Amino acid sequence: MKADSLSNIIIAVITASCLCFSCGNDTVYNKFQPVRDKVWDKRSEYYFKFEIKDSSIPYNILLQIRNNDMYGYQNLWLLCEQLQPDSISVKDTIECMLADDFGKWNGNGITLFQSRFTLHDHYIFPDTGQYTISIRHGMRDDSLKGIEDIGLFIEKAK
Repeated sequence: MKADSLSNIIIAVITASCLCFSCGNDTVYNKFQPVRDKVWDKRSEYYFKFEIKDSSIPYNILLQIRNNDMYGYQNLWLLCEQLQPDSISVKDTIECMLADDFGKWNGNGITLFQSRFTLHDHYIFPDTGQYTISIRHGMRDDSLKGIEDIGLFIEKAK
């Protein structure tokens, strides 16, 4: 087989793969924000702004946490606030279990562990427009070592 025809086959396979994976993408929003110096100060709040264009379909909203071995607790309490386009504010508290009873991290990874936690399942946004979700920790300590990134993931529910 000539090098040119092999290159054409490889390009065709890559193009077809990209088209297959891009079709049916239900991800609406996926963003991480790094925690400064891997120490989450109690006064630090993380904001995620996103646009909802269709309020007639349900969405899954997940919080994402990346932690390392320096995090000293099994769980993490998060205080979440959703600011809607009409300026109505909805608050929620969520407990994230980062480790099991034996101290084994629940998330995926080797030295950096990524976990997802459901904030809302099959949630119908009340209106279209720009939303903001803010997240801060609700732990007793003023500073939490070992939390590296905070993320928000929104997808169309199936």
